[in-house]
Amino acid sequence: MSAIIERLQKIEDRYNEINDLLISDEIISQPKLMGKLAKEQAGLKQAVDAYEELKSLNSRIDEAHQLLKEDDHEIKEMAHLEIEECEPLREELLEKIEVLLIPKDPVDDNNAIVEIRGAAGGDEGNIFAGDLYRMYARYAETQGWKTDIIEMMEAEAGGFTLVSFIVKGDGAYGQLKFESGSHRVQRVPKTETQGRIHTSTATVLVSPEIAEDEYELNMNDIEIETMRASGAGGQHVNKTDSAVRITHIPTGIFVKCQDGRSQIENRATALNTIRAKVYAEMKRIEDEAKGKERKSKLGTGDRSEKIRTYNYPQNRVTDHRIGLTITQLDRIMEGKMDDVIAGLLQEEQRQKLAGEN
Repeated sequence: MSAIIERLQKIEDRYNEINDLLISDEIISQPKLMGKLAKEQAGLKQAVDAYEELKSLNSRIDEAHQLLKEDDHEIKEMAHLEIEECEPLREELLEKIEVLLIPKDPVDDNNAIVEIRGAAGGDEGNIFAGDLYRMYARYAETQGWKTDIIEMMEAEAGGFTLVSFIVKGDGAYGQLKFESGSHRVQRVPKTETQGRIHTSTATVLVSPEIAEDEYELNMNDIEIETMRASGAGGQHVNKTDSAVRITHIPTGIFVKCQDGRSQIENRATALNTIRAKVYAEMKRIEDEAKGKERKSKLGTGDRSEKIRTYNYPQNRVTDHRIGLTITQLDRIMEGKMDDVIAGLLQEEQRQKLAGEN
């Protein structure tokens, strides 16, 4: 327990240090830094609260053990009762603290950038991409998050060949990061006259939105083009050069944004998105250079990995990575994804505690 207390004490010291910084004139005059520190402090609060609770329980147990040395029978009985009550509470709290002390990905609290593409199955793959978009948009609503479209390419038969959007809300990336991969649907398409079940896929890629102070893009590596927007999107489409395409020349990564109401708005959104994509690519290259092997079975970036099957005839969803099957597909497609997300996050915690991640 001494190692846990030592770590908790360091966290509490940092929490108190931030408290002092937040009321200093130097920090008050720097809103960006103030916001960053406040965010860091908020991330430490659960551990600090748990530490205070642990100190209180330890104090009660120590006092009870001292009372056991008394000659009075009633006092000894009360001390035994106190120990019997406090020790199970302490064990339970220590398990909670063990989870709180798991190193957290610093970008888990960030907004998420989600990109969905229709893949195998032609029209049905595109229609399914549209279904997945609605599922995530509805899930975002249940969390009190906001979604903004970056790029949308509608398919003739319905759905999308591509739709990308930002999910804005605390912890959005941490909740959605395991959605990256190939999603498979099994159902009878509307165009199928003989009732045969078809298998189609759509791919999902989730990246954290990255702020300028988290990763600085070299603007010399960036090429920005403006063009006329195309497709559905309102009266402004096809009348002004409001669409923006940004290419990161060293990697060839590019982003197009046309759904904002102005070129300035589209440029800002496209820059945010390209920053996230370049950050993710640079991190992947860095990890490879360090010889890091991905031990986790969950994954957060391989678009080809088949992660989940949506079986409509049996109203069943199966996440293949964690062996989770839920026979409530209709509810999940309405955005009620809590059980799936919780299962993935629990497995992430288990792997980290076991040293597998």
